[in-house]
Amino acid sequence: MPTDPVCGMYVPDDSPIYSVLDSQKYLFCSKECQYKYESPEKAALTLKRRLVVSWPLAVSIIIITYLVSSSFTDRNYILLLLTLPVQFYSGYGFYDGAYHSIRGKTANMDLLVSMGTLTAFFFSAYITLLPGTIPQSDVYFDASAFIITLILTGNFIENSTKIRANKAAGKLIGMIPGNTTIIKENGEISTIPTGQVKTGNLILVKPGEVIPVDGEIYQGKSDIDESMLTGEQEPVTREAPDSVSSGTKNLNGILRIKVTRTGRDSTVNQIYELIQRAASGRAKVQRIADVFSSVFVPIVIVTAILASLFWYFYLSSVGYAFPLVIAVLAFVSVVVIACPCAIGLAGPITLLLSSDISYENGIIIKNSSALDRLSKANRAIFDKTGTLTEPEPTIMEFSTSLGYSPDQVLSQAASLEMSSNHPVAKAIVKMAGEKGAQIVEVSDVEEMPGKGIKGIAQGRNIEIIRKKMEGGSTVAVMINGVESGIFKLSYKIRENAAEAVRRLKAMGIGISMITGDSYEEAERVASEIGIEDIHAEVMPSDKADIIKKYQMNGDYVIFTGDGINDSIALETADVGIAMGSGTDIARESGDIILLNNDLMHVVYAKIIGDKTIGKVKQNIGWAFGYNTALIPIAAGVLVPFAGLSIYSFLPILSALAMGMSSSSVVMNSLLLRGKINRSLRRLTETR
Repeated sequence: MPTDPVCGMYVPDDSPIYSVLDSQKYLFCSKECQYKYESPEKAALTLKRRLVVSWPLAVSIIIITYLVSSSFTDRNYILLLLTLPVQFYSGYGFYDGAYHSIRGKTANMDLLVSMGTLTAFFFSAYITLLPGTIPQSDVYFDASAFIITLILTGNFIENSTKIRANKAAGKLIGMIPGNTTIIKENGEISTIPTGQVKTGNLILVKPGEVIPVDGEIYQGKSDIDESMLTGEQEPVTREAPDSVSSGTKNLNGILRIKVTRTGRDSTVNQIYELIQRAASGRAKVQRIADVFSSVFVPIVIVTAILASLFWYFYLSSVGYAFPLVIAVLAFVSVVVIACPCAIGLAGPITLLLSSDISYENGIIIKNSSALDRLSKANRAIFDKTGTLTEPEPTIMEFSTSLGYSPDQVLSQAASLEMSSNHPVAKAIVKMAGEKGAQIVEVSDVEEMPGKGIKGIAQGRNIEIIRKKMEGGSTVAVMINGVESGIFKLSYKIRENAAEAVRRLKAMGIGISMITGDSYEEAERVASEIGIEDIHAEVMPSDKADIIKKYQMNGDYVIFTGDGINDSIALETADVGIAMGSGTDIARESGDIILLNNDLMHVVYAKIIGDKTIGKVKQNIGWAFGYNTALIPIAAGVLVPFAGLSIYSFLPILSALAMGMSSSSVVMNSLLLRGKINRSLRRLTETR
């Protein structure tokens, strides 16, 4: 049976509520979920409005309930008026979900919340409007309003995940230039909006421009920055008849391209759709409360009805004067005591504390629901360039030939490379700046795509060309045709990368690496860090496919990356962790951001996830424990010992149960900080 992509509920195959997006059919349990899926930003705005109404009113209701004496004549009328907007405006979504839950013959948290809050509200309204008809009974407006407000807050936070995915995908589309240079049949050149470019058109892409569509080069040669696709900073040389992709950048040559794919078929648009699908189609982990509710709700309803019927017929048979009053009190007591006030606190309070602790340790938890998946994770997959290694190449070795001074060679090489955007050029210029090398005037500069760069400095012909050598990238400096110097470059492995991998392995986590780089470079990095499972020369969509294969084999996957090319993988993984130095799109897509780029914080995040979810489960256990233990009492199990007079103080008992369960949840959550800090401190001390 399919599941609702928003709430995770099972939906019948013939559900009349569905949407077709990108030729894929999505079924929904309710109009509310469909609305959240199709228009997440509008849904978030609606939720925000409901919260703006409910929070001030709920706080006011709590204050009046506990600080204003019940002997005050208009107290209950004021509470009724304050509760009405919360109950029927802010809480509307729960009733819609409950209705469709019943239609689908399932029981979820919406049904339990609706049943409990509506029972509490109508019972309280009856007591308020017809005082004295049910002796010695108090109102439950506070429980009704507070439950709706707390759970609505959780829904608002959850809905923001989809919005972030849309923003990430939108930034990707924003990379494409708005206009494209077209070559007409007569050779004339003109500029038109990129949206009007069609398959078969001929276009011109100049140095420094982003390629707007997919196509094949029919004239020209250039170095192309494909880091958007592969994550690798090392440009690749493309010439006729090579294919090029939208979103990649032409660095140094003039290219004439025949368009092969535009619009939705282009590479950037396909990545855009993959990000959105990965975000919305991510396997949803049913809330613990929902799982419990599927069993708990039927038990509560049956118990309440049976208790009510039993007392009505039994008391009628023995001639008791008010059998209906006791029957109603029994039903209301069971339902209200079972209503999950503390369940609403169990998650939000713990997650709020966890987010605060994470931030103190340089970790931003953007999507708190990821903590549950993080606690289950048994595989960590890392991108290579920019994640396990530094994002830019570093000069590992610089040597000169006999008769050439290092200062002279570095000065002339850096002077020439000042004209280039190539990552190797940036590394040489950076080294020259650190060494204080002199920058001289250079003329006749010409970049040679796929080969290097040349020019004239101080009357000498200078060339910097690629050279085939083992151990990373190598370029040679030629002065008047004679090799005068060698630069060996490599991507430095991040500090603590090997330690993080070792710690994760010790925790029973499988480790893998995915990269668009060559197998040779991937194996070099993996061997230094201690990773055996390697996937090299991988495209962005293939990264997501690899992650899905691990998931199909039962793994919960953490993926850590930093680039635009990692966006799909970050969304597809059970937990996406983005490096703080990564692109905006990667940071938007990830569930967690590492502010200081220290990979040991992946280990910290795992520990925080484990401790947080353990605490949430404890809290839920306490909350349901209190409520469940009191259900038999509410049903009347103590009547043989205490008499029917027990129903005169059951409202007080209900309030006490809610107070105790909520207090225990808060107190237990406050212990989380110390527990996490002790674990992190032990980890630091053993490094």
